[in-house]
Amino acid sequence: MDLKKLETLSADLGALLQEKKMYITAAESCTGGLLSQSIVSVPGSSAWFGNSFITYSNISKHKVLGVSKETLKSFGAVSEQVVGEMVIGAMNESKANLGIAISGIAGPGGGSAERPVGTVCLAWKLNKDLEKQETFLFEGNRNEVRYQTVVKALEEAIVLMN
Repeated sequence: MDLKKLETLSADLGALLQEKKMYITAAESCTGGLLSQSIVSVPGSSAWFGNSFITYSNISKHKVLGVSKETLKSFGAVSEQVVGEMVIGAMNESKANLGIAISGIAGPGGGSAERPVGTVCLAWKLNKDLEKQETFLFEGNRNEVRYQTVVKALEEAIVLMN
């Protein structure tokens, strides 16, 4: 795991956010705060990062971020529908301009035929206009899946900001 790469991506994203006088928030599940840790590793990140939400359980996704119980029941926690609701909830709570939501199966257990270990759903939302949701299948052990997830989350956020 190359923590320097995460810090560099976070710094690049932070420069874009600061230039545009915007803030970011995160709603993390399987990454357990790794995205937020990457962001706060950047000196001065408090200028563009206000808060994040680690909502590991379905109950916390519902109670903290307002993810519908019906959505959780119908689609499961690892779904584009759930991360879509997570990012909206995080942005509503934080009043941030950019939001990233993550939910997945980092392993080593918990996978299924439909959603194998390494399946991760991400959502990005920029202001009220743009929302992108995508599902990825990452390979490797638990920490490698979490790392690849955060790299992808940051890379795509940079693309959205440009």
